[in-house]
Amino acid sequence: MADVADRNIDRIDVAPAFTERDALRLNNLFRGVSTTEMLRTVLAEQMVGDVAIVSSFGAESAVLLHLVASVDPNVPVVFLDTGKHFPETVAYRDTLVQRLGLKNLRIVEPEADVIAKKDETGLRWSYDPDGCCEIRKVIPLEKAMAGFDASITGRKAFQASTRNALPRFEVDKAGKLKVNPLADWTKADLDAYFVEHDLPPHPLVAEGYLSIGCAPCTSKVKPGEDPRSGRWAGWDKTECGIHTPVDDNDPNLPVF
Repeated sequence: MADVADRNIDRIDVAPAFTERDALRLNNLFRGVSTTEMLRTVLAEQMVGDVAIVSSFGAESAVLLHLVASVDPNVPVVFLDTGKHFPETVAYRDTLVQRLGLKNLRIVEPEADVIAKKDETGLRWSYDPDGCCEIRKVIPLEKAMAGFDASITGRKAFQASTRNALPRFEVDKAGKLKVNPLADWTKADLDAYFVEHDLPPHPLVAEGYLSIGCAPCTSKVKPGEDPRSGRWAGWDKTECGIHTPVDDNDPNLPVF
């Protein structure tokens, strides 16, 4: 496996915003480098500036959290408490924080006055899932990440057709870098890591929930189905919006 230290490529200076060229350079720099070595180098040398993990504490979250905690347990971990999570997810979050020694959990909630105004009944998910995700996830996360230069995500290419070309490093519309350490991991890789490190599984996985988000919009996955087919079943929707670039001119965007 290649060693980053042997490569004659200058580290990227942290600027107010990253560019696609920065992401390309990082992808080239770490091509062929193991996930652990990549994370160790990126975090130790602060190559992406101030960074936080964004974790749902879902079905496969323990792998990324364990990888990062093994390098630096002080990295901030941002959890979006939408008010709609399964109780099992909240309990699992607390279990992993203690088990992995995560020292900087940050629980982010939507603003109460926004929820009262735009989702008074708590049922917006049932008729406008995009709008529900916007006020409970997208806007709160944007505010929480305002002081960070980059985020570490747990996305994997195999999860859905919309992610099949997922790179390790990418830039979002705000010029912030997204690091996807597990981009090229397979389901078998994840399963093996769980076993190797004796990581506790999310309690709902055994019941057939393979991708776990908010309870009203998560359903069980049938054998052979896309792992994310249980998210927003029946809707033409595959992402909550926090990882999807938004076109401000898109006429299909929800209006609030």
